[in-house]
Amino acid sequence: MKKHNKPYVEWLLTLPSLGWLTLFFIIPTIIVFAIAFKPAGVNGGIGEGWTLESIRNLAQPSYPEIIFRTIWISVVATAVCLFLSTPVAYWLALQPPQRRQWLMLLIILPFWTNFLIRIFAWKTLLHSEGWLKYALVSLGLVSPDAILLYNSGAILVVLIYTYLPFAILPIYAAAEKFDFSLIDAAHDLGASRIHAFFSIFVPGIRTGLFTALMVVLIPALGSYAIPDIVGGASSEMIGNKIAQRTFVDRNLPHASALSACLALAVLIPMMISLIGRDRRFTKKTGGKKA
Repeated sequence: MKKHNKPYVEWLLTLPSLGWLTLFFIIPTIIVFAIAFKPAGVNGGIGEGWTLESIRNLAQPSYPEIIFRTIWISVVATAVCLFLSTPVAYWLALQPPQRRQWLMLLIILPFWTNFLIRIFAWKTLLHSEGWLKYALVSLGLVSPDAILLYNSGAILVVLIYTYLPFAILPIYAAAEKFDFSLIDAAHDLGASRIHAFFSIFVPGIRTGLFTALMVVLIPALGSYAIPDIVGGASSEMIGNKIAQRTFVDRNLPHASALSACLALAVLIPMMISLIGRDRRFTKKTGGKKA
């Protein structure tokens, strides 16, 4: 009897989250994909009928450069966040519980400040008359005529600053559950600290690394406010084009087509990764379900 009721209990427990995902993720995504095949209205908005015009408009000459810029900035920002957050999470997991709580508080402290205020603070820091440029010029690291603002480098720096805590938290959650006696055993067998870190610790927290990868890469790809405030016209990303087509041109089908492409760019690699992981798990367990 208990076995018979188990699937129903699982469905009841899953229903709230499934309903939330359906209402706020699946249905809006379907609507966005549907609008991409609608014509633009004469006075803005959505017209009647169906067309491939918005899809064909994605072949504009300026889009390949913007797409390439969006991808490389997002990938580099994600890679740097993972590179910096992994040793931080390792160090945090080794700290005493009381000290760990205070350190975690410092990591999440930026969340207490409004997101836009933090971006404008970086705009002030990177300004041509800001103290950061003055310090770099004094140290001889940049020339007096260097421009720190309104370029891809400024976007990259602010993206890393913004999403670094999002990378630390899931990696730390995985590192906290890691069995550090494995590191000690590796040291006893002659492995160096670096070798033990990369060969034992990093594979042991791969779930946290994958989660951090997703929570940084996905919002970075769709970032709009950061490139708009510190990037300038020559450093537009896909998010800026979507906002421009929506609020300035009022061409919702074109904005939806861009959003659909961005969604596919995120969902397809994620699905391939999940399918590959399921296949590896199936081979490892001999096809048996847990």
